[in-house]
Amino acid sequence: MSTAIVGLAVGMALGFAGYFGGFTAFLLVAALGAIGFIVGKLADGDLHWSQFARPGQDRTPQDRTTHRTRSTHRSRLK
Repeated sequence: MSTAIVGLAVGMALGFAGYFGGFTAFLLVAALGAIGFIVGKLADGDLHWSQFARPGQDRTPQDRTTHRTRSTHRSRLK
């Protein structure tokens, strides 16, 4: 499914929630949609839970290992 179709469906859901349920329902649907998006990204493997635990570090453990290996390699060359 394309991103445009997903965006259309989300927009329509938020529109219906806002029209029939008011602003509170609109916010509830938007919040639950954001939570569902994050859970979906976690399930797909595009996001790792440690990115939320330590927001100051963007790298995954594999990236840190690669970075350490490169720096060790540079120090051997000197």
